Amino acid sequence: MNRLSGQIAVTAEHVVKSSGQGASALRALDDVSLTIRSGEFFTLLGPLGCGKTTLLRLIAGFEMPSPDASCLTGKRSPTCRPGNTVLQSYALFPRLNVAENVGFGLRMQGRPRAEVAARMLALVKMAHRPAAGGLQQRVGLARALAPQHKVLLLDEPLSALDLKLRKEMQLELKRLPRETGITFVFVTHDQDEVLTMSDRIGVMSVGGYSRSPQRAIYTAPANRFVTSFVGETNFLPVQRGPDGALRLGGVAVVASGNGDLLTIRPKQIQLTAPGAAGAISARITELTYMGGCSSPTAPH
Repeated sequence: MNRLSGQIAVTAEHVVKSSGQGASALRALDDVSLTIRSGEFFTLLGPLGCGKTTLLRLIAGFEMPSPDASCLTGKRSPTCRPGNTVLQSYALFPRLNVAENVGFGLRMQGRPRAEVAARMLALVKMAHRPAAGGLQQRVGLARALAPQHKVLLLDEPLSALDLKLRKEMQLELKRLPRETGITFVFVTHDQDEVLTMSDRIGVMSVGGYSRSPQRAIYTAPANRFVTSFVGETNFLPVQRGPDGALRLGGVAVVASGNGDLLTIRPKQIQLTAPGAAGAISARITELTYMGGCSSPTAPH
């Protein structure tokens, strides 16, 4: 059953964000448009400095787009927008205990705190004092979820966690939209997080933006930048013969597209015996042990 309602939670049309004046102006966002459905887990992925946090702050209302751009739909004031934000630093109140931190937004709304705070803590599977980063992250999530806004904005909230804890929190975040119906807009530069959690992904680069469903962005990327940025890949030169057939290392290959580079993901490569049909001769120059991703026996 599709949990996405088809209603629109967030839209942006031709958003431009510049800083500075005249010829020295720096354009952080250049004509970005997006539509995010209610209940969707939408991720903005891109390298450092591509503008993804700027776009998130525009959605939140913390910044306004340049005057020559259409504004994000919805309320202009951040206090009036139906969303909440989880920052990378968590921004918890150190003098408040767990329940008081989670109930802070409810207190600002004049709503009863105890019952809702307890329910939110149960939702993120914790009820302890915030000490370690993982517990602080869960408290920050519970506090952002408690007011039950329609949209939750997350700005690289897992970057300070160790690898094992990050994996656990990725699974926690993935299930929350299903259980709450809240729309998640997640910012990261971590490709594993994107493929683990997202329904759709917007890939941002300096001067470019493209979006795709989760699987399509890996199996059928829109352009070379997306291909190289999402997951590992190999770009291999191919030659097109007089008959139009493509050849790689003298072996005919079947591929879509009309360029002169063939893209092959590492997991699509298999080692075979010399002389096998369709095999391409190659020389291994280096081995790196990566646990379950490599052979348990390696030459010394």
